[in-house]
Amino acid sequence: MPPRMTIPTQRVLAALLDEPERELYGIEIGERAELRSGTVHPILARLEGTGWLASRWEDVDPQAEGRPARRYYRLTADGVVAARTALERAWRPSAARRARPALGEA
Repeated sequence: MPPRMTIPTQRVLAALLDEPERELYGIEIGERAELRSGTVHPILARLEGTGWLASRWEDVDPQAEGRPARRYYRLTADGVVAARTALERAWRPSAARRARPALGEA
């Protein structure tokens, strides 16, 4: 079952599709999508659960690196196709609608 196409999910997918062959870790994805870690990681888990993403833990010595190991994510081949299709079909407000003031504003 495909994931819900929320705006944050669309932003994560767009970030991953910028370079679909490249592995990115969570913070990089969050920076590209302009979302916080607490928003990005649940989305990544859902996308991985659908088979759109593959992940792996970095093989480093955390003490030698001075930081924890990173988990890297990459779109699967099926995920690239599914993400592009989902983004093409996703609802986005038109530019005119975004520019319109909300009710009660003026």
